[in-house]
Amino acid sequence: MLTLRRSDQRGYADHGWLQSFHSFSFADYHDLQHMGFGPLRVINDDVIAAGRGFGMHGHRDMEIVTYVLQGSLAHKDSLGNGASILPGDVQRMTAGRGIMHSEFNDAPRESTHLLQIWIEPTERSLTPSYEQTHFSAAEKRGQLKLVASPDGREGSVTIHADATLHVGLFDGDESAEIVLNPARKAYVHMAQGQAVVNGELLVAGDALKLEGEAALQIAQGQQAEVLVFDLGA
Repeated sequence: MLTLRRSDQRGYADHGWLQSFHSFSFADYHDLQHMGFGPLRVINDDVIAAGRGFGMHGHRDMEIVTYVLQGSLAHKDSLGNGASILPGDVQRMTAGRGIMHSEFNDAPRESTHLLQIWIEPTERSLTPSYEQTHFSAAEKRGQLKLVASPDGREGSVTIHADATLHVGLFDGDESAEIVLNPARKAYVHMAQGQAVVNGELLVAGDALKLEGEAALQIAQGQQAEVLVFDLGA
């Protein structure tokens, strides 16, 4: 079964310095039909104005993945980590029993466009931890590259959740197909551009839920950047 959700059906918040689209219920956006999908709990599609960001704040019992599409995001946390997250980087933060962090667009003039993803962990009260890895465009070109997994295989970051995340870039004749377990769920988020996924045209911000499907095909991309989640129940 395929369930298509268009970009303009998401929740939206305009904070002046922050423009945020919510794929699932978050903050003041509450929709009982969109509380999550399997362990996938949040996809926030954020644009942060130059020099602005989120001050130090806390999280617990969540796997948080940050994926920057444009610009740069400066990260600091209570574990002593400090880094800039750039396009192509995948940052994973295990909040576990509690972590504090801040996120700022430290560019003087350029906005930062990012996806922040929350995935429910398989265990609570884990030891907080942090990981960041860069994946080049060449690794994602015309294929789905594994960037996050429970066992950190193929150089992916390790998430403590029943989920994997692949990212791909597609243009023109480039295409990819992956086998799915029909007993699991899959979720596709079109981050940029457009492509046809299992016969459905998705443009930036659109999403496709797949349940009971045996395969996922991506083709006819136009500057497409695609995130594909494989999810437990």
